[in-house]
Amino acid sequence: MARLLLTASPSMLRKVLLATSLIAIFCVSTSCKKSPASSNPTAETTPHRKVLLVGNGNEPQDIDPQVVTGVVEYGLNRALFEGLVMSDPITLAPCPGVAENWEISADFLTYTFHLRADAKWSDGKPVTAVDFLRSFQRILTPALAAEYAYNLFHLVGAEDYQAGKLTDFAKVGCKALNNQTLQLTLRQPTPFLLQLLAFYPWYPVPIDTIEKFDGLSRRGSAWTRPENFVGNGPFALKEWKPNQRIVLTRSPTYWDRANVKLDEIQFFPIESTDSEERMFRTGQLHITYEVPRSKIPTYKREHPEQIRFDLLDGVYFYRFNVKAPPLDNIKVRRALALAIDREGLTRIVLGGGEQPANSIVPPGNAGYVSQHHLEGDLAEARRLLAEAGFPDGKGFPKTELLYNTLEKHKAIGEAIQQMWRKNLGIEISLRNEEWKVYLNTQHSKDFQIERAGWVADYADPHVFFDLWETNNGNNDTNWGNAEYDALLQTALNSKTTAERYETYQKMERILLDELPILPIFFYTQPRLVSPKVKGYYVTLLDNYPWKYVDLVE
Repeated sequence: MARLLLTASPSMLRKVLLATSLIAIFCVSTSCKKSPASSNPTAETTPHRKVLLVGNGNEPQDIDPQVVTGVVEYGLNRALFEGLVMSDPITLAPCPGVAENWEISADFLTYTFHLRADAKWSDGKPVTAVDFLRSFQRILTPALAAEYAYNLFHLVGAEDYQAGKLTDFAKVGCKALNNQTLQLTLRQPTPFLLQLLAFYPWYPVPIDTIEKFDGLSRRGSAWTRPENFVGNGPFALKEWKPNQRIVLTRSPTYWDRANVKLDEIQFFPIESTDSEERMFRTGQLHITYEVPRSKIPTYKREHPEQIRFDLLDGVYFYRFNVKAPPLDNIKVRRALALAIDREGLTRIVLGGGEQPANSIVPPGNAGYVSQHHLEGDLAEARRLLAEAGFPDGKGFPKTELLYNTLEKHKAIGEAIQQMWRKNLGIEISLRNEEWKVYLNTQHSKDFQIERAGWVADYADPHVFFDLWETNNGNNDTNWGNAEYDALLQTALNSKTTAERYETYQKMERILLDELPILPIFFYTQPRLVSPKVKGYYVTLLDNYPWKYVDLVE
């Protein structure tokens, strides 16, 4: 899999970035058409409407790419918007999006992007460098409090602007040289920048429309309603019936519309995996979000062509609120972590090929291999709990585990609840909340233990470390560590990949020592996919572009 990596010397770095540029040039000349996904006839040449039916797990929090944080929203956003750069549908290599090409300075601090002249919003207006500039200003606006604003902190002055220390946005490292040329200036070389630009916090948003509905610094404004919505992706928003379905239709203004195969995509927020599976069997869904664990053996045996087990670059974990007793005691956190039978959980409860996680970063992430692991047995877990003042669980205070409504999360929570009861003698209650409410609870830190997961936003281990920086918008643990924060900057200033990865090892050791989070397993994504669906490939980031998917009767 092609990824940008820091190499051993500046000259070698230039060679890597030159190779990346050559990949981009190749993609320009082919419009990424060399992938199997894009070799099918276009939807425009077929007489029948192609409507793809997709299970989406939950009702999305929003479709504003600057305020959402979840996988549920990502699938919608990559259909409705497009950034400067896309990920190649097969290799994940950076590929032209709104920008048809770019140059990188010799010191790797300045990136100049040339926007394609035919990039347009769904209302027909051109997408310009100023649109990107104003979009970056909005996500960095302190009042918006965007959780993913930190993704832009690689730009000169961006962090200070978001913190309110810098009030003149003209001093932030982004500039529109003209309508078709955007220049980004970094505060340090960032070897994964091009991959990062394919992620939705960097997408342009329709500022004129957002301003009309008073949404520049406010969430939940009416600009995302179908009658008001403006995007620049391969699909446009046609209908949104909350808790029923979201309908996207092929955009007539998208620059690469000739390669869009589908006429329409309908997303269904189905929290019950059993309901999803029934809808799949009766032809009401082409792709499911999950598979009932009880049905996996049957599909493996009787319909192996319909079930997929796709590896994901992600970790399923529990988040601790380290300021909420008794989780403010590291001994309690470690006891809880050591009392879980991850092997039994993944094999018996899940059964989808998941791997037990005793470290933070999934295996095979851009060549990074964790050297540190969570170590200890059940005897140590009991000893730690006793040292914390709760021998055999006696006197352990009321503690609650929060999860968002989904049958898999409930099954995992009940299994771990039983392990804690049996192994430690403590009772942890379970509480579920609908996705939107759960996210609000998470960000307000009104929980003790919370179910969570993190799938990589781009193919680099950095994505599993920067979110635990003190006060990061996605941290939500109340945990911070000055040494960890300093090491994060050290990693970014590293001259080689080996040096950067060595720093990440030190950071992972701190996370495993202090345990603001409890790693449980590394993801796979079991899905049911109809044989009618063609050109659909799931990457490690689960970010396959919808524009290449086809539907054949």
